[in-house]
Amino acid sequence: MKAVRWHGAGKPLLVEDVPVPEPGPGEVQVRVAACGICASDLHMFDGSLPTRGHPPITPGHEASGTVAAVGPGVVGWTEGDRVAIFPGKRCGRCSRCIDGGPVERCMFPLNMGIEFDGAWAEYVVTDQAALVRLPATVPFDVGAILCDAVGTPFNAVLETGGLRPGERVAVFGIGGLGTHGVMLARLGGASFIAAVDSSAAARERALRLGADIAVDPAAGPPSVTIKDATGGEGVDLSIDFVGANAVLKQAVASLAIDGRAVVVGVSGERIQLGPSALFAVMRNKLLSVMGYTKRHLETLVQLVSSGRLDVSGSVSVRLPIEDAAEGVSILSEKRGDPVRVVLLSGDSSPA
Repeated sequence: MKAVRWHGAGKPLLVEDVPVPEPGPGEVQVRVAACGICASDLHMFDGSLPTRGHPPITPGHEASGTVAAVGPGVVGWTEGDRVAIFPGKRCGRCSRCIDGGPVERCMFPLNMGIEFDGAWAEYVVTDQAALVRLPATVPFDVGAILCDAVGTPFNAVLETGGLRPGERVAVFGIGGLGTHGVMLARLGGASFIAAVDSSAAARERALRLGADIAVDPAAGPPSVTIKDATGGEGVDLSIDFVGANAVLKQAVASLAIDGRAVVVGVSGERIQLGPSALFAVMRNKLLSVMGYTKRHLETLVQLVSSGRLDVSGSVSVRLPIEDAAEGVSILSEKRGDPVRVVLLSGDSSPA
């Protein structure tokens, strides 16, 4: 089969012929239909995201497709079933895994396309527990981006962030994650949404999707604009999708009393937020998110299938897997202001 292979930081992506992976006990072979390109992939390629994987490896952790074959002991899945794939896997060695805990409690979870072969390929093998049924009403390309680009902000806004109807929200960074952060804040009943991004196109997109104001950080501290727009109070929930300390500092400065700030974007920078006394007086909380849970993915599939959530407009570019390097270039250079670039495998239709 054809697969995109990453051979290490700074090395070019290569499309290679590799053996079709066969499912073992409890595993399922999926014929990949679509798989997204994520900023995490870019960070892995340039070496800024440390991984425990050993190149060469097939990237791709936002995937959907159809069941092609099942291994021994698999129950409930048959050839032709449409699926989205939750990309996490238990390490199997930590105390929580030994005690039989789920992947969400694993201390050192493995990630598809990072620590083990992913879905920039014609076929991928995954544990049966990672599969989520994808109704025919959900196109494959949409099902793919739910598996991180929408799943992670769902966790940040609605689960970890704990948005309650009527609360005010600030979203910092309106890219592949932040775009959906705005949409999910609106879906979750936010009474006010501020979107912060240096890109004019990203700010315009945020306004189209329901943000009340769009702030250019070059015009001055966003926290000042946000507090002015909220009568001097600030927001109840602020989310940093960028991962730079200067951005997080502004996200925290935008908070009202008892507000929560959620860190989603990550980097090697130290977190420095100013005087701890001010943080304490404001009774603010600093939370963090890394990914999402399978339950979140199942909920998102239901929301999309029912028509409550439409993220089809987020698929900006569709390319065959042979053009993966071009897709990476489009995303890294932000050509055409893409939200998500999706790779299609073989003759797979996005539907």
